[in-house]
Amino acid sequence: MLINLQPISNVIGALMVFTGILLLMLMGFSLVVGDGEWMVFGQSSFISIIIGGIIWRLRFSSTTSLTKREGYVIVVISWLTISVLGMLPYLFSHSISSIHNAFFESVSGFTTTGATILEDIESISPSILMWRSLTQWIGGMGIIVLTVALFPLLGIAGIELFVAEAPGPTSDKIHPRIKDTARTLWFLYVSLTLFLFLLLMLEGMGWFDAINHALTTMATGGFSTKNASIAYFTSPVIQYTIIIFMLLTGTNYAVMYFGITGKFRKVYENEEWRMYMIILGIAVVGGTFLLIQTESWAWEPAFRTVAFNVVSVVTTTGYVTSDYMSWNNGFTIFFFLLLFLGACAGSTSGGIKLIRHLVFMRNTILEFKRILHPRALIRLKINKKIVAPKIMTHILVFLIVYLSLFIFGACMLSFMGLDLITSIGASATSIGNVGPGMGMVGPVDNFAHLPTAAKYLLSFLMICGRLELFTVLVILTPYFWRRN
Repeated sequence: MLINLQPISNVIGALMVFTGILLLMLMGFSLVVGDGEWMVFGQSSFISIIIGGIIWRLRFSSTTSLTKREGYVIVVISWLTISVLGMLPYLFSHSISSIHNAFFESVSGFTTTGATILEDIESISPSILMWRSLTQWIGGMGIIVLTVALFPLLGIAGIELFVAEAPGPTSDKIHPRIKDTARTLWFLYVSLTLFLFLLLMLEGMGWFDAINHALTTMATGGFSTKNASIAYFTSPVIQYTIIIFMLLTGTNYAVMYFGITGKFRKVYENEEWRMYMIILGIAVVGGTFLLIQTESWAWEPAFRTVAFNVVSVVTTTGYVTSDYMSWNNGFTIFFFLLLFLGACAGSTSGGIKLIRHLVFMRNTILEFKRILHPRALIRLKINKKIVAPKIMTHILVFLIVYLSLFIFGACMLSFMGLDLITSIGASATSIGNVGPGMGMVGPVDNFAHLPTAAKYLLSFLMICGRLELFTVLVILTPYFWRRN
């Protein structure tokens, strides 16, 4: 048989049980805060655990190996499964009444996109908002990495899952063993989340808002407990703190680990990280100057507002502190271009990732040298390592597919009746997992008014973007299902 269902059912069943346990925890949270939603999470948990337990035990084996094909299938089915399970609390609580809206919100959460259909977030009960934030936190590092880290009893080789799920191409390794790496990443992820939570509390944010924003900041997700997003919190200290943590979460976690452990030379030598900081520096300084000149802002609010929104878009976090689409028209183009950057590979951010831009630019420059010196052997190096032609081809194809999928999404949205600016913005922000787009889905708007078909299309783009395109698209090709 081309695809072995046994290891697939093992992981999907365990994943459903794990999701059910999370829902059970939210039932306890609901009882503590007394918002009356405990039964909603109890029902959702019961469905997840019972069905998942049956699937898990039905074909459980501790010796089954996993092929690359099965790894891709598991990742795609896993994200669809958790998206379906994630929408149950919304439906059972009637916070969201329709399936397509609940599915969109759930996909946006787990893919850490941050696009929402909720028009009055502050009217939603605390436990539902907590679940909404938790979906982003879990999706931030990747549910598959979590499964590999916490469920070694599955006996499935985790490397295929990690490669299919990991957010972006990266050669840095913390540990040689995949399970050790996954555990280290999650320890760092959890520690930074707790640290940010404590900082926000000390800076005057209430405990509930602090924990939600700590979860969604570390996930580069952008879901907020306030209708105005971070603009609600006018404290400059809070905004600067979130800027710093968004910068951190856009950094390759291996590079961040080296920095925390004192290996600063490895951090500085990482060319992608240097490019990340240079681009952000230029964008923030240039944007601040333009905002002062065109809108007559004072320098500190201008710097803080531009820095916050630029870092938020580049790291695909999606928080906002101002409606930058209402500024000078040049800022519309400015922020639109930022939608296509992405932060570092190996971070929780979405988008194209800067390493791909770096390889593309370096290779383009070298191509001019090759034209002048056709007999010379000119190789591309990143971080003092030669980039294999196979990787360059992979990156070039990725860029072409990414832009093609963006254009396809924009065209389809236009045919569905959306105006051109909204179509382009919605497609770009969805595939980039950013959140706010342009036009009618700008930084102070939401996606509630979009047609049903548009929400399913954008959900597809969000999943494609979160799983680095090829993971999803490869299973749609005829080659995937053929025997070699």
